[in-house]
Order: sequence, then structure tokens, then C-alpha cells
Amino acid sequence: MRVTTAVLLFVLVVSRALAQDKKNTAPAKLRPVVEIEDDVFSYEPAGNGSGPMWCYGSTCLARIGEHLFASGLETLKDCKPLNNCRWTLYARAANGWQLVQVDPKDRTREPCPLGASHDGRLFMSVNPTLVTDPNAHAGPARPEILEFASADPKAPYKTLLPEWDGKPRFTEHSYRSFAADGPNGELILFQNVSYTHSEWSFRDRQGKWSARGKLLWLPRPDPKKAPYGSTRVRVNYPNVVLKDRAVHFCGNSAFDQWERMPDVGDSHRKWGPRFRRMYYTWTPDVTTEEFRDWVEIANCWTSGGWLFTADLWVAADGAVHVLWNEYPIHKGLRDQRFPDIKRTQALKYAVVRQGKVVLRRTLLIGGEGASSEMPGRARFQVTPEGRLLVFYYVSGTDSAGRPLSENRLMELLPDGSQTEPVSVPLKHPLTRFFTAGPRGGSPPSKTIDLLGPRADTSHTISYARVRLE
Repeated sequence: MRVTTAVLLFVLVVSRALAQDKKNTAPAKLRPVVEIEDDVFSYEPAGNGSGPMWCYGSTCLARIGEHLFASGLETLKDCKPLNNCRWTLYARAANGWQLVQVDPKDRTREPCPLGASHDGRLFMSVNPTLVTDPNAHAGPARPEILEFASADPKAPYKTLLPEWDGKPRFTEHSYRSFAADGPNGELILFQNVSYTHSEWSFRDRQGKWSARGKLLWLPRPDPKKAPYGSTRVRVNYPNVVLKDRAVHFCGNSAFDQWERMPDVGDSHRKWGPRFRRMYYTWTPDVTTEEFRDWVEIANCWTSGGWLFTADLWVAADGAVHVLWNEYPIHKGLRDQRFPDIKRTQALKYAVVRQGKVVLRRTLLIGGEGASSEMPGRARFQVTPEGRLLVFYYVSGTDSAGRPLSENRLMELLPDGSQTEPVSVPLKHPLTRFFTAGPRGGSPPSKTIDLLGPRADTSHTISYARVRLE
């Protein structure tokens, strides 16, 4: 009897201790406080198929200490598309955003993503055309990296020329991705060549382009059904992480066909976006090891919808966290030919370890047969303690049927679960946004820096700063 009582007492004490420990280690509730909402720049659409947010997979916002920078695009009225823009660089001062530099001589088509080094250097990826005729439609281009001093961004910048294998035929359609390892001051640039591969060049902490190569796309299983006669599956708009010379690459691939439309026919671009598969590859050390085999993270092969990468983060334990959106089948196509398919829109999440997907979750889903709240674009926010948050946009209607347009925040926990979302009280919600995050070299932070268009404006790029209490 004494033994039984002692055991019960021991179990009770341990249970209470575990409960208290769980209580003490539960994540603190998210309390976002909006500190700043202001405009950075306005622009005239260039009519060249691009725009200030077109480099989705990279970022045009970077933080170095107390210095904050944004890159933008200015449309050149006296030039014809496609190369009818020039880059601009803004810095935020105490009284707001200031234009500190503009491209003094070159023209380009696409926005110019930023990369940050913790030693104070700011880098910008640019792709100036080599065509001198302002009326020419297209032509060759030359990738460059511009280096600015964050303490004096108005000072003359340095022009760095990446080194490549041979002489790749780059054009104004770069589909490039730019990533920075902020703590180590290292950079990697990927830039597409035609429909076969992406050229890449790595710049080390000594300032040398010490590694370069070609990342080949996957072979197409049915080249006869491919657009433009391409024999490989191009992986576009990728999220890229460079961390201690390991490189992680995750992007989207376009397919006209899907499970219930196996033949291309006249479907090319007719029924909206065609990004139906998402692929990932990586290398443990880009200077010494090849990229591993491609891994499929997700697809919309059965729904006829499409997907798009949102963000990528590599944790201290090596786990690769992937965030993406899935969108519904084109309404006209569904109504005409596939009335049994429900049109839903989701925000999804996965964890990859050593090239294997170990977790997949649907974080939010809206549409037919689901919630009336529709999840939109999203990005990770990583805190200095390693907490992983998701900042995202929501539209649609609320439970009372009222129009909904707001940004929210949730936390992803180590066991793969998520916390209840909280509303971020922005007066002007952002529908799409860049963040100043680790993929661009900015440090983890309890301050969320955001750059993008508001839901209630057009042709204006705005900034918001949200502090996590």
C-alpha cells in the first residue's frame, strides 16, 4: 500500500512538473504592432511584361543594421519596350524614404533584387541591355552586381562582373534569382538561358567568383507537347537560400497538360497560369559538390489549378521549410468541362530533410466547400530565437459575409502544427510583398519590414514596419 501511494505521488509530481514545463515553453502569443505605413515610389507601367514585383523569388528590400533600402523601377518614356526601364535605389531616413541613386546610363526590363552583407555592404543584381538602340525590341544583356556602402549609399558604387563558363547568351528575360549569405558576405546569382538551364556564379567572402556552373532543368517526359519546342522543364521564379555555401533552390514549372487534359491542343496560356509542379534541388557545398537530383515538392496535376512558391528557409538543424500557394482551376474551364472539380485556394507548407519531404500541411484553404476566407501571398518571418512565423494576406468574406482584406500572422511550431492566426492592424493591407529576410542577407528579426502594393492603391509601392511584442 505504501509503495502504491508513493508511486501515485511520484506520478502526480512528475505530471505537474511536465505540465508546468509545457506551459513555460509554450510560444508567446503574437502581438504585432504597426509602427510605420508610408509610400516609397510610384511608377508608370512599362508594358514590357515585367513590373516592380516581378522578381518574386528574390527581394527588393534589405536591412543592414539601422539602414533600410529598397530598389525600384522607373519607366523611361522615350524608350520602347522591352528595355524601357532603369533601376532606382531608395534609403529610409528619419523623415521617410529618399531616392539616393538611379541608373545613370543603362536600360533594363526587370526589377533589380537586393542582397545584404552584415559587414555593411549592399548589393544589387542588375541586367543592363547591350542594345544601344532605344527602339529595339530585345537583345543581349550583361549580368552585373553593384556594390553600395550602406553608411553612404549616395557614394559611387562598384560594378562587379560575375564569371561564367564560356559565354552564355543572356537576354533581357533573365528570370534571375539573387541570394546572399549575410553573416559570411557571400553571394550567388542564377540567370536563365533559353529553355535548357540556369547559369550560376558564386562570389566568396574574399571577393572571388570561385565557383560557377549550369543547373540543368529536368528532361521533359513528352517534348512533343512542350511549348516553344523545349525539351526540358524550366523551373522559374525560384526561392534560393545560400547558407554556409550550401544552396537550396525551389521553383515552379509550367505544364499545359494535366491529368484530365493530357493533350496540349489549344490550351497554351488560354486557361490562365500553368505552373502545375514545384521542384527542389540542393547542394551541401556549391564550391565542391554537384546539385542533387530534382525532387517534386507539390503539384496540381489532378485539380487543373496552379501553384507558386512563397518562401524558403533553412533552420539551424538543416531542415528546409517550404511555403507556397495553390490556386484553383480557371473558372471558365471548370464550368465548361469539369463541373465536378471544386475551386479552392490554399496556403501550404512542407519540410524537407536531405532531399526527402518529411511533412506536408495545408495551413489555410478557402473556396467551394471550404472557408469563404481566401489565403493569398505569404512570406516567412524568422526571429532571432529561431521562431518561424508566416505573414500573409487574406481576402474574400468573413463569417458574417462582410468583405475581407487584411494581413495576418501565424507561427509554425516545431511539431509541424500552427498557432491561431492574429490580425495585423495595417490601415492599408499589402496584397503582395517583399520582406527583409535571411534569403536576401538581412538578419532574423522581431521587426517585419514589408515592401509591396496596397490593396487600395495601384502603381504605388509602399512600405510597412510591424514590431512583434
